[in-house]
Amino acid sequence: MNKVQILSLIASAILFLGLYVGLDRRPPEKSSLDAEQGKEVNAFEWKTVLKEKKQALSKEQDELLENLENQTSEATNEAEKVLRLKNLSSFWYDNGSALLAGQYAGQAAQIENSDSTWSVTGATFFNALTTSQEELERNYCAGQAVNAFEEASKIDPDKAEHQVNIALVLAENPPPDNPMKAVLMLRELENKYPNEPSVYNALGRLAIKTGQWQKAVERLEKAWKLDNKNINTPCLLAMAYQGLGDNNKANEYAAICKNR
Repeated sequence: MNKVQILSLIASAILFLGLYVGLDRRPPEKSSLDAEQGKEVNAFEWKTVLKEKKQALSKEQDELLENLENQTSEATNEAEKVLRLKNLSSFWYDNGSALLAGQYAGQAAQIENSDSTWSVTGATFFNALTTSQEELERNYCAGQAVNAFEEASKIDPDKAEHQVNIALVLAENPPPDNPMKAVLMLRELENKYPNEPSVYNALGRLAIKTGQWQKAVERLEKAWKLDNKNINTPCLLAMAYQGLGDNNKANEYAAICKNR
């Protein structure tokens, strides 16, 4: 397997955050990232995106969306409302707007209020963050992702993945006044959870991002040793070994990644 094939394979793999498909009656609490980038976050209007995306739909898509929206507004109980909101989230994700998918996933999470539905919301907004080039939109998505993962962490504070995910969001969109916040968070989590593979996956991913290939390999090999059933680790290891110039190892882990 050559370099282009390996990188193509890894690019198509889910490296860390899993997307699942899924209104606390109070307004959402302000996230830590909102506090740091509040003015820009508050200046972003997601309904403007909704209007623009609707205008780009085909007639068939528009009819399907109208039907889904009507079903949501006509829901007679919370369980049905959650289901309809998740359907709207899926519609927008399938039609190329992770931001709108996250918006409806978040509304479902506010009603259901489980760590899994909040994780869905955070993961979906993280996806939107990684694909956006607009600063206001990126800050909005980052703020919503952090808020969602914070809500998930409140419900299950012992689950390290929620805190790791917050760090990954901050690594993707660093606070201007604290660009090392993600790294510091992960180091604290490493001390707190020395046997948690998700922490080492995240540290490895950051090392890849900065071209520190040897560090990436060391951290990811530790994650793999702790959990050799994780679907993300071999994909990251393939990339790390490719960067290090070890094609044999890169091919070995790329094959595992492909077959997961």
